[in-house]
Amino acid sequence: MGKVTGFLEIDRQVHKYQPASDRIRHFREFTLPMSDKEVEKQAARCMDCGIPFCHGPTGCPIHNQIPDWNDLVYNGDWDNAIRNLHSTNNFPEFTGRICPAPCEEACTLNLEDIPVAIKTVEQAIADKAYETGHIRPYPPEKKTGKRVAVIGSGPAGMAAAQQLGRAGHDVHVYERESRPGGLMRYGIPDFKIEKHYIDRRIEQMQGEGVTFHCGVNVGVDKPVAELLAEHDAVLYCGGSETPRAAGIPGDDLGGVHDAMPYLVQQNRRVGGEPIQSVAWPSHPIIAGGQHVVVVGGGDTASDCVGTAFRQGAVRVTQLDIRPQPPEKEDKLSVWPYWATKMRTSSSQAEGAEREFQVATLEFIGEEGQLTGVKCCEVDDKRKPIAGTEFVIRADLAFIAIGFAGPAAAGVATELDGQMKIATDSRRSRNVEANDRDYRTSVDRLYAAGDVRRGQSLVVWAIREGRQAARSIDEALMGSSVLPR
Repeated sequence: MGKVTGFLEIDRQVHKYQPASDRIRHFREFTLPMSDKEVEKQAARCMDCGIPFCHGPTGCPIHNQIPDWNDLVYNGDWDNAIRNLHSTNNFPEFTGRICPAPCEEACTLNLEDIPVAIKTVEQAIADKAYETGHIRPYPPEKKTGKRVAVIGSGPAGMAAAQQLGRAGHDVHVYERESRPGGLMRYGIPDFKIEKHYIDRRIEQMQGEGVTFHCGVNVGVDKPVAELLAEHDAVLYCGGSETPRAAGIPGDDLGGVHDAMPYLVQQNRRVGGEPIQSVAWPSHPIIAGGQHVVVVGGGDTASDCVGTAFRQGAVRVTQLDIRPQPPEKEDKLSVWPYWATKMRTSSSQAEGAEREFQVATLEFIGEEGQLTGVKCCEVDDKRKPIAGTEFVIRADLAFIAIGFAGPAAAGVATELDGQMKIATDSRRSRNVEANDRDYRTSVDRLYAAGDVRRGQSLVVWAIREGRQAARSIDEALMGSSVLPR
């Protein structure tokens, strides 16, 4: 907790943004930093709530000890704040930037007032720790002689690799792209998280003895069987990246794209890399001077909106089949769960036109090129309402309706028939492995992150990577000192 009466005396303050007219001119982060004193005041708002729902079942998935480090920051003890935060979260600078903060929804103060600015404080702790040199390599005191391979270098793979490396194992991470980071590097725009934050964590992990092998597509360039022969255990953290099929007529027209190739190639441009990706090959897609329609209402759709504006789109319209949510939730009915209410992302606030309770019927074109998107209103059961059809002008359209499972080419293909696949309630096909030991049906092969649980949050990926690392360490050594 912070100051006993802090929540009564101090108003909530979070990072402010550059004006939209300024930030759409670049791809950098656009939050304005807060001073240490401002952050300490925000930490002081953490109340003596008795039961901290913020890190309970409906709050933080990695169980960050939020009241503890809020109290440390409030008292100016930033050094111990980062030690506490690192005890549960390997990468707080990631979650402090791109996590939607379920902890704040579950904050006890949110029941009657405005929640503590937990995410803002978390990011500030991590950023200050880098400034003061408190984030550096922590190599193990002794080596175990065991070798572990990690397939995939997204947040789950990175978290697992760091934990296993610190336990003394010889860890090798295999990444099919030219740089580590997975879709956190190539799928999330730099205006949400600049990639040097990933780079410096990779440097830390390399200093701890973790080896990265980039440009290796396991299951294509190197068989899984070979990895299993060379290592004592293999952890599969390949993510969920197969686009969910929309089945909309006209989706083969020029100008109609899945969201991910568009986002990946722009991230590669910003990173100074050729736009051609191993997993997402495509010709150049530029929204400059175009009328853009984005189909979907989630984070990926919002990232397409922000990217299109930065490329100079004339107009961006976002289509969401869900009803427009209320401006405010009934907190007594939903707290401490995630509330369905009107939320406007920074990208949407840059000028997007949003259409709710609308279905995409058809992509319309002339001579093979997209010219418009035919839509209609739907009822509460998402059934089209007759007579409500309309057409939106479009030169480019991006389909961003989620992901249906791991990449088709690679591990899943090689182990077809050996590695069990399960279909979840979202009809996603994920690798079957429980959340107790993360073992798959293949001996010594484990799975964690989105490849196991389906499309999810970075914070869940970190949790699963950490837990899978403990399970592997326990299997190799008979017991584990790694935290759960």
